Amino acid sequence: MAKPVCIIPARIGSKGVSNKNIRLIAGKPLIYYTIKSALESKIFSHVIVSTEDKKIASIAKKYGAEVPFMRPKNLATDNTAMGPVLLHAIKKLNSLGIDFEIFVYRDCTCPFIDGRDMKGAIELLKKSDCYSICGSVKAHPSPYFAMWEPNKDGFLEISKTTNKTINRRQDAPIVYITDGMFVFWTKKFLKIRKVLSGKMLPYEISKEHGHMIDFEFDFKVAKLLLESKISTKNTQI
Repeated sequence: MAKPVCIIPARIGSKGVSNKNIRLIAGKPLIYYTIKSALESKIFSHVIVSTEDKKIASIAKKYGAEVPFMRPKNLATDNTAMGPVLLHAIKKLNSLGIDFEIFVYRDCTCPFIDGRDMKGAIELLKKSDCYSICGSVKAHPSPYFAMWEPNKDGFLEISKTTNKTINRRQDAPIVYITDGMFVFWTKKFLKIRKVLSGKMLPYEISKEHGHMIDFEFDFKVAKLLLESKISTKNTQI
């Protein structure tokens, strides 16, 4: 079996954190950390960045990713679903003679996912009868224990209930947040053309590895974690 391909979508626009894909952390743009982990894993035949922006394309190439095509601007809006973006990338790669049975979609706003996470998710896909594998973090708080929503009268009620009383978060049913990494059989994806569909299985990753940057606070946390890791590594050398 040929090696999988890694596809990293990265558009220039972002509402929650302005230009977050190229914001600097420890002197490197955020997208660098996802490209680096994909390349150093030695898993992939190609690490591809899909972008509509020439600056992002230039940065991606600088750090070793391939940008063999530009994404159309109509696939880089705030309302664009990820399915059409990945479909466009697959068709472009196939037209260039790059064929692959498995691909990994990485979100560069989840910079802590590493080679072990990706390898584990790919192996789970290979031995399972499913549509996709999702990088998954156990949700905390849980909608069964510590998440509330207003009812029709405006009063708070627990979001999800079960037949038993739950007094500790450890006793709540497991709920996952899907974060930063999806693994697909290419043929199945080309048939269904959606990211979230069919029989999906979780591949559990740590809360740190699943840290996603949606807001400025998330960016500040990621910055502290990454700079601390780099500082510790440099001290040990």
